[in-house]
Amino acid sequence: MPENGDKISVKGERSLSQGFIAQYSAEAAMQVPGVAGLETGVIVSLKEVLGGEHNGKGVRVRFQGENADFVQIDVFPLMFYGYRLPDVAWQVQEQVKEEVERFTGLPVNEVNVQVMGIVREEEEK
Repeated sequence: MPENGDKISVKGERSLSQGFIAQYSAEAAMQVPGVAGLETGVIVSLKEVLGGEHNGKGVRVRFQGENADFVQIDVFPLMFYGYRLPDVAWQVQEQVKEEVERFTGLPVNEVNVQVMGIVREEEEK
């Protein structure tokens, strides 16, 4: 309970939670064989150029429901050439859902995977 009349911001808690969830999601996705990296968006790239830091690059987290009953996660991976994309995307969905639910206790309603590109393993090294 806050002291001296201080108030807890629900929006701040959600933002903090979104950052942690995005970070767990990114780490989980990168553990899947066939994932070369995660594609950052224009806003994240601009934020980094201006000296800001963004956890969970290549991941977007949204809460559904009034009380954040469910979490929706969008992952934007780059895949290595030679892997079956549907299999890798399925593994990313399963890995992200499992890790986020295990570490946060929040129910993950959706994990959407949008493949942003294909790279050869030599290009990545």
